[in-house]
Amino acid sequence: MTRLAYLTRAATQRLRGLYAITGGDALGAERIAQAVTLAIEGGATLIQYRDKSTDVVQREAEVRVLLEICRSYQVPLIINDDVDLARAVGADGVHLGRDDAGVADARRTLGRNAIIGVSCYNLLARARAAEAAGADYVAFGRFFVSRTKPHAVMADLELLRSARAELRIPIVAIGGITHATGARLIEAGADMLAVVEGVFGADDIRGAAHRYAQLFEQQEKAS
Repeated sequence: MTRLAYLTRAATQRLRGLYAITGGDALGAERIAQAVTLAIEGGATLIQYRDKSTDVVQREAEVRVLLEICRSYQVPLIINDDVDLARAVGADGVHLGRDDAGVADARRTLGRNAIIGVSCYNLLARARAAEAAGADYVAFGRFFVSRTKPHAVMADLELLRSARAELRIPIVAIGGITHATGARLIEAGADMLAVVEGVFGADDIRGAAHRYAQLFEQQEKAS
């Protein structure tokens, strides 16, 4: 599969399932590669590399290793915040927060086939604007107590329902999601569950990822 063909397929498919996000711990390329491999084998359909450190060399080294793994499984790799890093390594896209580049700027840098996601916190208006600007998905949350972002604003199920009724692009729910709470988010309209600790903080990463993936299978059977 060519690079262009792969990106076109990844960007145009309907994003759905477990969205596994690395925690930014200083694991090193080998350990983070093992963890991401297990998450994908467990059922993750999208991977985000999230590392807030300033070690540019280490971050690029880790991303290049992860990109090779994701390519082998045909799972897209998204970079958190860093459009320049995504461009440098040829990642499949970028996830943008409030203080990052805009969707239009990221699109110009990464190309029309890149997957661009936007954090919308608890703001439906921000999600509307992101969709209008050409985002491929929007993310709401946190929905529950989160170790990764303990001070993030809270979102609720009614926000998901309202977003589902209005938006045409996939919706991601994030923030303290467990196997016990994920189903209600999917039922309310989430296309993807973004999980950090629930996957990469588990003793059995593959098993944890599989249980999240099963939530989507169960919802499809019930619908």
